[in-house]
Amino acid sequence: MQMNSINNTYIVLPAYNEGKVIKEVITDIQKEGYKNIIVIDDGSLDETYSRAKSTGVIVLKHPINRGKGAATQTGIDAAKLLNADIIVTMDSDGQHDPKDIKKLIQPILDGKADVVIGSRMLNTKGMPKSRIVMNKIANIVTYIFFGILVSDSQSGFRAYNRKAYTSVYTYLDRYEFESEMLGQIKNAKLRIKEVPIKVIYTDYSKNKYKHMNTFPAQGLTNGFKMIARLIESSLFK
Repeated sequence: MQMNSINNTYIVLPAYNEGKVIKEVITDIQKEGYKNIIVIDDGSLDETYSRAKSTGVIVLKHPINRGKGAATQTGIDAAKLLNADIIVTMDSDGQHDPKDIKKLIQPILDGKADVVIGSRMLNTKGMPKSRIVMNKIANIVTYIFFGILVSDSQSGFRAYNRKAYTSVYTYLDRYEFESEMLGQIKNAKLRIKEVPIKVIYTDYSKNKYKHMNTFPAQGLTNGFKMIARLIESSLFK
C-alpha cells in the first residue's frame, strides 16, 4: 500500500523563468525515485519549457504569466486528473532539497496527517534574517485572516493526500494563495503537520530574491501588499 502510494506520488513544480536550473531540479528529484513530475511553465520568457520537456516529464504551459498560485493550481488539477495518491508541491529554483520529499510524505503514509508543510522556520540555519522576519509577518497576517497559526505559512514545499487536495482550491494567483489554502485546510478540518526542511541558498536563488532581502522597507511593503490582496479577495469572492 505504501509502495503504491509512493509510486503514485506526483511532484508539482510551478516555474517562471527557471531555464537556468529547471533541468537540474527535475533530475535531482528523479534521482530520489520520483518519476511522476508535472512542470507548469507560467508564461516564461526563457527556455524553461524546452529544458523541462527534454527530461521527459509532463510540462504544461500558461500563455501568460499568471502567478505562482495559478501555476500551482494548474499542476494540482493535472495531478488530480491522473488520480494521484499524494501531491507534493515544490519550488523550481533549487531551494528545496528533493531528499526532504520522503520526510513530507511519510506522515501521510503513516496515516498521521492529511497535509504536511516543509517548514524553513524549524531550521533557520543559513536563512537570511530579513527572510525570517518577513515570514513571521506573513504568519501573523495568515492568522489574522484565516485563524490558523503555523511556523511557515509561506512555504511552497507541501504534501497533500487525496482527501486534502480534493478539499482545497486556490482562487488567488499570486503568493498569497499559500495563506488562502491554509484557511481552507482549517475549514475542511484536515490534519496538518509541519516538518523541518533544508533550504539550499545558491548564488542563483539569492540573486533572484535579492529585492526581497532589504528589511525593513521591503518586508513591510510585501506585508502590506499581501494584506491588500487578501482583503480584495475576501471582498470580491
